[in-house]
Amino acid sequence: MRVLFGILAIATLGCASAYDATYAEELGRLEDEQAVVDSAERAAHAEAQRYAAVVYFALGSSSLTEAARHELRWFAEKSAPFPKAIIRVQGFADSTGSEPTNQALSMERAQRAAAYLSELGIDASRLRVEGFSTNFPADENDTAKGRNRNRRVEVTVL
Repeated sequence: MRVLFGILAIATLGCASAYDATYAEELGRLEDEQAVVDSAERAAHAEAQRYAAVVYFALGSSSLTEAARHELRWFAEKSAPFPKAIIRVQGFADSTGSEPTNQALSMERAQRAAAYLSELGIDASRLRVEGFSTNFPADENDTAKGRNRNRRVEVTVL
């Protein structure tokens, strides 16, 4: 009776070593396929990170100029082949206003640029919008040229 129960248990459960071998082979194949996909995605991400845009604004303004729209259109075209790329849109201000005003203005600039990118077909869920006020200046705020360079939005791929 014990022998019969043992035979029935093996027949019911199957041969563990054959199952394990088949499972291990399938798992190895799936891991190899995923490595190829991961490698391709890393290569695509590295390519997408090559593109960036910087747009500038008039004093106290968050309106996109035609030059800014042109730059953002270029960025949208270049990033189109990379639909999974997350895009950072960072707004900045010069030091001519108060800190609360500069913070609000830098965020509004970033939001305007992000909204335009969305109009161009970039899914809004991919956009990370931030306002940095006068933090991280591109140039000194002591000169008109420096302040002009600090009134900007930078668009990059994360």
